[in-house]
Amino acid sequence: MSRIGKKPIAIPSGVTVKLADRTVNVQGPKGSLAWTFPEIVAVSVDDAGQTVTVSTTSQQKSARAMWGTARSLIDNMVVGVTAGYEKKLEVYGTGYSAKLEGRKIHLNCGYMGRGVDGKPQFSIPVPEGIEIDVEVAAARGDTEPAKFSIRGADKQKVGQFAAEIRAIRTPEPYKGKGIRYAGEAVRRKQGKAFASGSK
Repeated sequence: MSRIGKKPIAIPSGVTVKLADRTVNVQGPKGSLAWTFPEIVAVSVDDAGQTVTVSTTSQQKSARAMWGTARSLIDNMVVGVTAGYEKKLEVYGTGYSAKLEGRKIHLNCGYMGRGVDGKPQFSIPVPEGIEIDVEVAAARGDTEPAKFSIRGADKQKVGQFAAEIRAIRTPEPYKGKGIRYAGEAVRRKQGKAFASGSK
């Protein structure tokens, strides 16, 4: 038995869950999401439309693993269309910045030979279903970062896009320059110490 898989999913007010063949459609205030589940699990919605139940009849290890996974994915969809998901990112470094123009986010991350004539070093298209809010556009030194948030109903899409942006300039260990998640601890290294003295 899967302890996670056997838990019913409560459907909050304002959210509708519909089944079509093997596809779950969840619609709510933050948007709509769909997911096609594998044949080794079964999904049902009660007559009142208040709970979703996930089950499996197979005792194979893969089926039992997918049972809990399917339940978690559907629960994430319900949370996504009601509250949504958010990742906060911070950009540390003198001259580093983040700016939103239309459906593109422009990043300057200290790379040499790019971003001449005032153009951004990176212009990244924002995927459909993702919203970005820039709170602080430019970093000041290594202590006051540029800040922006990535929001959306799809947990996987929000996390993936945040990871792709962070990978553009991961934090370096000496001054901590780069892009990091808000609250992320960066393991720091001590710089080289040069001994001084007369011979």
